[in-house]
Amino acid sequence: SQACLEEDGQKTPAVAPWQSLMPSKGSKEEPERPEPGGDESQSTEQLDVSRLRSSSVEIREKGSEFLKEELHRAQKELKLKDKECERLSKVREQLEQELEELTASLFEEAHKMVREANTKQAASEKQLREARGKIDMLQAEVTALKTLVITSTPSSPNWELHPQLQGPAKAVFRKGHGRNKSTSSTVVTAASQSAAPGPVSPECKEVDSVLFAEFQAWKESPTLDKSCSFLERIYREDVGPCLDFTKQELSELVRAAVEQNTLTIEPVASQTQPVAKVAAPECGGPKKCALSGLPRTCKHRITLGDSGNYYYISPSCRARITAACNFFTYIRYIQQGLVRQDVELMYWEVMRLRREMSLAKLGFFPSEM
Repeated sequence: SQACLEEDGQKTPAVAPWQSLMPSKGSKEEPERPEPGGDESQSTEQLDVSRLRSSSVEIREKGSEFLKEELHRAQKELKLKDKECERLSKVREQLEQELEELTASLFEEAHKMVREANTKQAASEKQLREARGKIDMLQAEVTALKTLVITSTPSSPNWELHPQLQGPAKAVFRKGHGRNKSTSSTVVTAASQSAAPGPVSPECKEVDSVLFAEFQAWKESPTLDKSCSFLERIYREDVGPCLDFTKQELSELVRAAVEQNTLTIEPVASQTQPVAKVAAPECGGPKKCALSGLPRTCKHRITLGDSGNYYYISPSCRARITAACNFFTYIRYIQQGLVRQDVELMYWEVMRLRREMSLAKLGFFPSEM
């Protein structure tokens, strides 16, 4: 239909509305000429309108595109801000958790330190009480030592410790030790009583320079080591012969126990176990000495450390062991600084203890043994 209309338009010329459709007589039909300037202005207006429409459409499209871009950019920024907020919230939660853990660990460490301080305080108080008890015991021991040992010197002997120095009429036996009624002890007692003079004459003594020099060198740094010249001489001349008994194996054990201060002597009357339970023959018995192997009345027995074995000893063996124990006790007191005397007085006390070991080795011992 459009094609037909186009064909009709081409065949029918355009007629202006003010021109008559019918031509006048006597004149030829002439094509109408368009009025100059009319169509051009109309086309210009249409062109301007179309341009305006196209520009408005372009502006609208560009505005919509710009708004879309702005919206997309705003959405991206919102997403980034959401991610940042989420990261910051996670960081805050982590910090809060770490703060809680740190607070809990600090409280636990504080409680632990308080417990340790209380434990250390209790231990320190206990050690303080024990130290005070030891100090009191040492003070009492020093006092007893001063009254019994240090006061007994050759120039002024202690008559209670050494009743053999008194006359026969003034000799007093210690409580708990009875006379030995065996034949050998009776002979020794009779010989000692017959040989003892009435008054005790003062002794003449002179310091041996070699022995005194060795004692002074040992006194500078007292020790219980056998390698020093002072103790090596005493071991060779006094301790070794004094503790050398018939039973060699038991003698070695007794010497080691005396050196280590682990030997115990107790009366047989205070035993808690029957004699029949001691089945070992080397331990001896009430009528046989375990160290000498001779038939003697044994009123004492010894134990070596924590062995639990009892060895019955005769009065002579007890005197020898006691003399050696007295010597080692005195030099231990000197080593521990408990003896506060002049060097010469300590030297003479050591010589007296050496003489006791020599006399005990030769068979001389007090009757109360």
